[in-house]
Amino acid sequence: MSESMKPDVRVFADLSELSFGVAAAVVTTINESARARGSCSVALAGGTTPRTLYRLLASQFRDQIPWTNVDVFWADERYVPHDDPRSNYRMAKENLLDAVPCPRGNIHPIPTDLPDPDAAAREYEKMLRDYFSAGWPRFDLVLLGMGEDGHTASLFPGSPAVEETKRWVVTAEDAAFPPLRLSLTLPVFRHAANVHFMAAGSNKAQALRHVLTGAPDPKNYPAAGVRPTQGTVTWWVDRAAAAGDGVETPKC
Repeated sequence: MSESMKPDVRVFADLSELSFGVAAAVVTTINESARARGSCSVALAGGTTPRTLYRLLASQFRDQIPWTNVDVFWADERYVPHDDPRSNYRMAKENLLDAVPCPRGNIHPIPTDLPDPDAAAREYEKMLRDYFSAGWPRFDLVLLGMGEDGHTASLFPGSPAVEETKRWVVTAEDAAFPPLRLSLTLPVFRHAANVHFMAAGSNKAQALRHVLTGAPDPKNYPAAGVRPTQGTVTWWVDRAAAAGDGVETPKC
């Protein structure tokens, strides 16, 4: 999506309805990729917003997805053990992966068991480079959320990680607990074929307005930097998040 293109924003009554819309879109993308290439690479979002989506994919939409053709990655991770309640891997495992027949070898969590987080970032980048054999990775599907400060994945306003141009995976810190994170970088997201953002709640309205209107300002609103060069980005938001002045959106 070029900077001049109008964002594709879809507004729903609430998180439940928008999650259903995203689930249907995810099913379509996975099946199209599987038919075209025999596989589909997906980077999952963490946090609380996608939990409803993951439960839908694990239940109502479970049998519509060719799970053996899906490779699962993560957009970011908190640097805690995988069984920690704050782990993005654990959240996805409990709400999605434990209930679907995705082969264990197709699930690629970010390592968090190394004493050096930067070494863990480089290990995950090496794994990605082995999977995506040439050039920048081109995920078939990336799922992202946005914080009320405009951060996405673990790319926070003012962080050096936002300005990274060469590495695929970096360490990042935030004032929130736990402070240490690993995250894919903006160039990785920009090379994706399809990006789906989910944003719900009135506390996201101001950031959403800044991200969707005017010139992109990824330094202060990192989500604004996710503009695929040869792909699509779709915003799935509820009415509360869309209430910010200047956000002109179609209703679903």
